[in-house]
Amino acid sequence: MNNEYLVRMANDIGAFFAAEPSREQAARAVSDHMKRFWDPRMRKQLLEHFRSGGAGLEEPARSAAALLAAE
Repeated sequence: MNNEYLVRMANDIGAFFAAEPSREQAARAVSDHMKRFWDPRMRKQLLEHFRSGGAGLEEPARSAAALLAAE
């Protein structure tokens, strides 16, 4: 899958959860969504993109990727 498409999807999910009371809660909600609904290959590819600089990832998608990378 195209990295640009994954980044756009991650940022869209992040924008949805940006209304959470705190940045930490928003990042956790995004990472939980990715764990529940994204194919493991999609998460792996997003993490590879994140580890190589994460160009285009916005908050809270960037923080969610960091949480996934730490697991």
